[in-house]
Amino acid sequence: MVRLRDGMWLTAENFRVEYAENVYEITPSEDQRALSLLCPTKNIKSRGDTLNQPTVTVDLRAEFDGVISVEATHWAGAQNKGPHFDLFPAGRPDAAADTVGTITRGPAGTTLASGALAVTVHPDPHTFDLRFHSAADPARQVTSLGHRSAGFAYTPAPSTPMQTGDMRDFAHYMFLQTNLAVGESVHGLGERFGAWNKVGQAVTLWNADGGTSSDQAYKNVPFWLSSKGYGVFIDTTGRVEMEVGSERCCRVQTTVRSQRLKMYIIYGPRPKDVLARYAVLTGRANRVPSWSFGLWLTTSFTTNYDEATVNSFLEGMRDRGAPVDVFHYDCFWMKAFAWTDFVFDSERFPDPQGQISRLKASGLCKKVCVWINPYIAQHGAAFAHAAARGYLLKRKNGDVWQWDLWQAGMGLVDITNPDAVAWYVGCLNGLFDKGVDALKTDFGERIPTQDVQWFDAAVDPDKMHNWYSFEYNRIVYEALQARFGPEQAVVFARSATAGCQRFPLQWGGDCESTPEALAESVRGGLSLGRWVAMGLLCSHSRLHGSNSYRVPWLVDEDDAGEQGCSRTLAKWAALKNRLMPYIMAQAEESVAGGIPLSLRAVALEFPEDPTAWYLDRQFMLGSQLLAAPVFEESGEVDFYLPRGRWTSFFTNEVKSGPGWFRERHDFGSLPLYVRENTVLVLGKRGVSGVGYDYAEDVEVCLYQTQPGAKAAVVSNEGEALGELVVDADGKVTGTLVLKGDFTISEAGRSIDGDAPVSIEVL
Repeated sequence: MVRLRDGMWLTAENFRVEYAENVYEITPSEDQRALSLLCPTKNIKSRGDTLNQPTVTVDLRAEFDGVISVEATHWAGAQNKGPHFDLFPAGRPDAAADTVGTITRGPAGTTLASGALAVTVHPDPHTFDLRFHSAADPARQVTSLGHRSAGFAYTPAPSTPMQTGDMRDFAHYMFLQTNLAVGESVHGLGERFGAWNKVGQAVTLWNADGGTSSDQAYKNVPFWLSSKGYGVFIDTTGRVEMEVGSERCCRVQTTVRSQRLKMYIIYGPRPKDVLARYAVLTGRANRVPSWSFGLWLTTSFTTNYDEATVNSFLEGMRDRGAPVDVFHYDCFWMKAFAWTDFVFDSERFPDPQGQISRLKASGLCKKVCVWINPYIAQHGAAFAHAAARGYLLKRKNGDVWQWDLWQAGMGLVDITNPDAVAWYVGCLNGLFDKGVDALKTDFGERIPTQDVQWFDAAVDPDKMHNWYSFEYNRIVYEALQARFGPEQAVVFARSATAGCQRFPLQWGGDCESTPEALAESVRGGLSLGRWVAMGLLCSHSRLHGSNSYRVPWLVDEDDAGEQGCSRTLAKWAALKNRLMPYIMAQAEESVAGGIPLSLRAVALEFPEDPTAWYLDRQFMLGSQLLAAPVFEESGEVDFYLPRGRWTSFFTNEVKSGPGWFRERHDFGSLPLYVRENTVLVLGKRGVSGVGYDYAEDVEVCLYQTQPGAKAAVVSNEGEALGELVVDADGKVTGTLVLKGDFTISEAGRSIDGDAPVSIEVL
């Protein structure tokens, strides 16, 4: 944590802080897309004041419609080593648009417009004030950089500028402070497990393996979203220190150890618009195959298992009504002390290729996933080969970088070495040859920064720390694409940074099986038993444990009752199977819009509702379903419904929002409400698995629909087949795309034949 101030009046101990005080000179670019501000750190009243005087250069650039970048620089001669974010991966939007890059001068100051967003520099040169506002309505302020909001700092504080001739004993920081309006809330910054609204929190963006119950995070993303309809992307792969309304209650302070700091101000005005523009900057998610939405079962972390164990699990799941789509072999498919050497433990798996082939042929699962990471243990078959060829990260003295944390003598694949990458991909292809279809890319957070020498000597070790997760997941994802096709690749990643959404999926990290941890995971998902219900209302669902098997019959001595684990799992798996026509159609919208599919914040759908920006115990599944997990053993749950009519998925009871409600549920239900004006397409009751035809024998359910309400019909690979639309007479048109014996339910779905549920309104 880096704090520059000691309260309002004092500088923090051992710091010297310099602020941009004036805008001495404004220089427009020749293309009229940028302004460069020369900003001394004291008021310039005479020419003599320009001597022995630090300056901060603030560069403003119109990037594309609705986005303006701000870069503050102290010493421009400092190297700007990589790695850098891979921005605009699909290409930069057309810069020739007339509305992008216009500069005007007037009584209010100098204004740079970039489509919907503009920034105005105050006309008084002795007033440092940059106001970001709607280009169409300058009175609609987005945010601002006001008095003493940009600058740099040294620690320890030099007593004379002469000391800065040798910077080896000084740390140098750049900072920017955007204004927080009254009542404004801040969300994002990756996967964070505390309160969803980050105002009042200090956040360090530095990937760490800290579980899901601390201020550390596996997925640190330097992007945050404001309830005022804008977002900020911080363009550095290095460590970022955030003070979100904490050091100064009315500001978000961003600090980096560097000579420059660049961020993008991204306008909405709706949060979905912000996320769409963020996706232009950092990339959109790719499609994932329909089989990946099915139920995943794992061997769990430290358990003992072999082919017989695996078969017994999969047979038991099938026989209890919860067939598995993807089976996952966790760590001990390899021998102890040998991770990751890509070699199946020959004692337990003497014929891995044959075993995987038999699993698929028997129908016990459709696909197989195995656990990997980029850490190479000294005692595994891969280490000596990789070390001898320079594929592992080295220390500055030429030794292989090793430690005994996690694996004895562990080395790290040097992803800056093209030959190392090619070798690693070759190892992955060996797994694909054995029948492996997907990979869990675990770890990738503990990347050293001290006493290291990367193959690419031009990279900054500090910046490699977070960036490693991007390259690691990219390498594996692209290997899967090359083998199975561009839209058949699935990774199950734990670490991530900005841009990793291009390589789906991400899982939530190592959590405990407690109600509190369930809440942490919901908050973590909002920011990137009861667990079964919540998990199967996520886009992707896996049963996983640590030192115990996670099959339901071992939890409750195979209780066959309606409230037993096996029946509970079967009911929720069946519900997700039925929802797949809706989920797959929503997935296509999510990819196109750069927005989450499940664990979608309610505020993304209802940004005008102030309460929605504080809801971190419930979420949207797509745009039309709202879910509230149950955290209490009693089954009691409080939840909020925004304005409109909402229908219980389980009972068809209708509630009107906005308002708070309380219900008591057993294990077979939770508050799952359908938004009004919804056309919900459900698969046939009793369908097994997720790989069926999403247009055949479906039920089309209408929920308080008005003319024009519609739903997309897609194939089980996400291809658009057509659209169902409610006409002026309340009838559904477009049904020619449907097959078989489809039905239309005009007042919610048919609940005849459902398993009984117990929902008590309190």
